[in-house]
Amino acid sequence: MLWFRKRPEATAVERDLIEPAKLEVEFDTALFRSHLNALIEAAQADGGVEAYLESLDAKHRLFAEALDEAALDRLDEAGLDALLEVVFTARRKLHPVLAELGHPHTVAALRELLYGGAPLAGRVAAFVAALPIRTGEGREARNRAARLTRAAHDFAAECLHFRDPVRYPLMTRWMWDASTMSGAAREFVRNPDQADRLPLDGRPETFEAVRGWLAGEIERQGIYRDIPLWVDLVAAGAYTHYFRSMTGGVLGSDFQRTGGPEEQVKKLLGIDGERRGGRSRVKREETVKGAA
Repeated sequence: MLWFRKRPEATAVERDLIEPAKLEVEFDTALFRSHLNALIEAAQADGGVEAYLESLDAKHRLFAEALDEAALDRLDEAGLDALLEVVFTARRKLHPVLAELGHPHTVAALRELLYGGAPLAGRVAAFVAALPIRTGEGREARNRAARLTRAAHDFAAECLHFRDPVRYPLMTRWMWDASTMSGAAREFVRNPDQADRLPLDGRPETFEAVRGWLAGEIERQGIYRDIPLWVDLVAAGAYTHYFRSMTGGVLGSDFQRTGGPEEQVKKLLGIDGERRGGRSRVKREETVKGAA
């Protein structure tokens, strides 16, 4: 398990050690405590937070082993599907795009994302751009292409984070989306509706600054182990709380069959376990939506 301030040994991606940006927005400790307490209470009905941490650590080990630089050439289609299975925002959208790109090109794109020489933000953008996502004509086609683009970004973000949770903050759209001013980060901001736009951008340095604030608050509660994973849990709890309040408990079609908030947190983090009968959650359409 992980310690937040314990950095991994130097590797080829040493340049990716991220310096946090200066936050220009005020985060609220009381809001943090509220979300933390709600998470702990919800988890008590489902094995407790420790069970969630164990599941997140298992997810980390899955990504670390599959995406190790020396192991990438051995990553087969089943292994790639196993990674996609545990990325909630991508598993029902991205498989057809990756299939069209082709497995060798997908592995090459992952290698460049994880170990390439360009700056981190540029590598994430290049991974998304490498996928065959075409806008097509009409609003529906554009919307579908936008959903695929978001799914590709989130898959890239989770590959980085769960391969190395200490080095990389979780930079998914649900954590923070500067284009819509929405995400878990907003749920810790004092009076967010008083400003037209929050001064938070989408740079890795900003995600690292938000993570650092959350990590500091977690440590103030006397928690000193597995801090990166605790950050993920508290942020997921805050985000699902927001959507439950906005949608009457339903977080889109993928959440309609879930139970309480503990199930929604697990699903968002991709640690919701296998479906009945071991069936995959990865959706495999014959054609790529938005490609026409």
